[in-house]
Amino acid sequence: MTAVEAGGAHAVVTGTSSGIGAAVAARLLAEGWRVHGLDRAEATITDECFEAHRLDLAEAAAVDELLAALLGAGPPQALVHAAGVLRTAPLGRLRERADDNALMWRLHVEGATRLADAVLPAMVRAGRGRVVLVASRVWPGMAGRSQYAATKAALVSLARSWAAEVIAAGVTVNVVSPAATDTPMLGDPGRADSRPRLPPIGRLIEPAEVAALVSFLVGEDAAAITGQDIAVCGGASLPR
Repeated sequence: MTAVEAGGAHAVVTGTSSGIGAAVAARLLAEGWRVHGLDRAEATITDECFEAHRLDLAEAAAVDELLAALLGAGPPQALVHAAGVLRTAPLGRLRERADDNALMWRLHVEGATRLADAVLPAMVRAGRGRVVLVASRVWPGMAGRSQYAATKAALVSLARSWAAEVIAAGVTVNVVSPAATDTPMLGDPGRADSRPRLPPIGRLIEPAEVAALVSFLVGEDAAAITGQDIAVCGGASLPR
């Protein structure tokens, strides 16, 4: 019997008010997980096994306080960091977008670090756990998105480093990197000068498709997969 079947599995998922985070939470709930959702926006999920925590992941003190409370009841079996924001700027405008660049770093990198620094050691002590960080297909670099790509590339480096530290304890850390996904982020005014590129598959990636991969990675069958970056890109990363 798995932890989910026994009713004992719970996950911490960020960015659950919409997009990929909401799809991940919905998928895990459907599979019998209990989910703690972290988001600065009001919750959109209503489920007796879902508990919403409204906070800004860039606010260190608030995150630390919540993590202390959650870990007091035992470590989660899964941590999924899906919260994200996209701000774009070409060379010559990077300095004027310093606040946007700092926001992306705080949310993507510092947020993941703060979460992992508290949760991963607890998972190690428990001898089990799964961490999935949601990056982006553009992390190797893309014109006009240098700062966004850099923060997502940092997630890949962090995941590989953390994975090497914890695998002997039965804990895994992986990255999922979607191409352009059909989420509210596509309409964000902050990315108005960098429109999404349709993948070769001919359509946007669906959040549920990303959630399906996350679901596998946090399950028992993925115990031997760690330190990996897996693209859900509809062919966007293929050579052409």
